[in-house]
Amino acid sequence: MKGSITADNVIKSFGSKTVLDGIDLDIVSGEIFGLLGPSGAGKTTLIKILTGQLRQDAGTVRIGGTDTTQFTGEDRRRFGITMDNFGLYERLNCFDNLKLFARIYGLGNKEIKAVLEKTGLSDAIKTPAGDLSKGMAGRLRLARAFMTDPDILFLDEPTSGLDPVTADSIHKMILAEKARGKTVFLTTHSMSEAEKLCDNIALLNEGRIVEYGAPAEICRRYDHQRMLRVHLYDGRDMELPYGKQSALTLADLIAEGKAETVHTTEPDLETVFMEITGKDLSA
Repeated sequence: MKGSITADNVIKSFGSKTVLDGIDLDIVSGEIFGLLGPSGAGKTTLIKILTGQLRQDAGTVRIGGTDTTQFTGEDRRRFGITMDNFGLYERLNCFDNLKLFARIYGLGNKEIKAVLEKTGLSDAIKTPAGDLSKGMAGRLRLARAFMTDPDILFLDEPTSGLDPVTADSIHKMILAEKARGKTVFLTTHSMSEAEKLCDNIALLNEGRIVEYGAPAEICRRYDHQRMLRVHLYDGRDMELPYGKQSALTLADLIAEGKAETVHTTEPDLETVFMEITGKDLSA
């Protein structure tokens, strides 16, 4: 219960533009939930509403069963947030960047050093934030989010623009937090990141959730072709439709030692999003 997130018919407009239109969520404690959508879909607006930075025009949001309109400062301490627009003080080193926030939370030097070690920044403790690589700056933002040992982490595009090795290291940190029972609310436009990390996802398009569920489950729902792709040792590829005759053909290929790999051809999330909306998920 303490890390659960529920939203019921959340609506938010800016002027005449409706940015979120009837959003429903049911995220259980300890889950990694991914919100996927192209730029401008409403992802950042929703995360700001869930964390109390914005107030919705209609609908209700509950964190751990408590309506967010009733939240106190102590309740918000349960959140760890990293967003692209949460800047770092470039002239301050890593330690002093975190020390500013540690004072707000009543934390000491011990906690700062512990979270720098946790995020792999112990050797950069005296490095000015302005001299950090993009990946290390991302780690420092994560360190700030981890500092209060929150129940829920809200991570807005935490690996955007990072190289694969750095992104993978951040993925490992996120999975480690899940293993500790933390809830992670992740916004991303990366299909592979969502498939790797998320228990459930929502596909967001123009302020509406157009699909919701486990990534593999969603892909199976849109597997209209129902094909098997067989790669043969001689380099050829074969596609076989699901059915009794294909099962016999495949059995023969395996028995004759001709089949090297066999894969199903269900679509990925990018393909599903394109089918539903006619848009590119990573646009």
